[in-house]
Amino acid sequence: MNTATLAIRLDLKEQLDHLAEASQRSESELVNEALTIYLLQQRRIREKIQTGLAQAQCGDFVTDEEMEAFFAGCSQPQA
Repeated sequence: MNTATLAIRLDLKEQLDHLAEASQRSESELVNEALTIYLLQQRRIREKIQTGLAQAQCGDFVTDEEMEAFFAGCSQPQA
């Protein structure tokens, strides 16, 4: 495995140290796990943006009524 040197903010380093000790895992293992999750999330977000842009370029839009209904449903309290 290759190694890299990164500058980590002191507050994050302290939290990482505590989590590594509490979970009995190495700091490297925790950082690799966190970075894997972050990169996956970023890739998914970018894919969704690209899909949306492609749809917009094709003129594939929802109507104002559909959008209003969507947001109205989001603001309703959950039962």
